[in-house]
Amino acid sequence: QVQLVESGGGSVQPGGSLKLSCAASGFTTSDACLGWFRQAPGKEREGVARFSRSGVITYAESVKGRFTISAEDAKNTLHLDMGSLRPEDTAIYYCAAKTSVYGECTFDPRSYSYWGQGTLVTVSP
Repeated sequence: QVQLVESGGGSVQPGGSLKLSCAASGFTTSDACLGWFRQAPGKEREGVARFSRSGVITYAESVKGRFTISAEDAKNTLHLDMGSLRPEDTAIYYCAAKTSVYGECTFDPRSYSYWGQGTLVTVSP
């Protein structure tokens, strides 16, 4: 049974930092695309950062230089270190996995089969 469980959300002032974590189980993480997505109120879900199957990291332009994705335990635990946070970073953040071996790893949320429950990040003065 595939499970993705996020933790670490919360409230922070602009310029602050937060670290999110995601515990993955029930599938072979080295064969999967793994990513962090977010969805702000009234907006579509968007990709933030991802690992390809080979471990190549890609960031959305909006978070480059501010966010860092990392993994441990053979990518069974994902982290997202978020720095220099802005009010526009406010969203529910999701960990996601694309376990199909077909197709490239992208930021298209429709290609990800499994999702965590989400964790809320609020950035406000």
